[in-house]
Amino acid sequence: MPSTITAEHVRELLRSSDPDPRLVLLEGRARVVPAAETGTDRWRGAVEVVSRDDLAGRLGPDEPSERDLETLAARLEAVVSELGA
Repeated sequence: MPSTITAEHVRELLRSSDPDPRLVLLEGRARVVPAAETGTDRWRGAVEVVSRDDLAGRLGPDEPSERDLETLAARLEAVVSELGA
């Protein structure tokens, strides 16, 4: 079964130009969206996985390696799987 959340999603979240991006799942697909849009009709039903601030707090001050990104993606994927999202 392919991963829903990948290292690329984590990278996109961390690099987003939006001041408050969120990683959400909608219909089984991960997306990075501005927090201000999560309550709109377009994202109705989306499950918030993590905000950039929360994710950055887990990483610390150093630039994450590819392995760090993959590890974080796997952890997020495990959390999502447990929720059944």
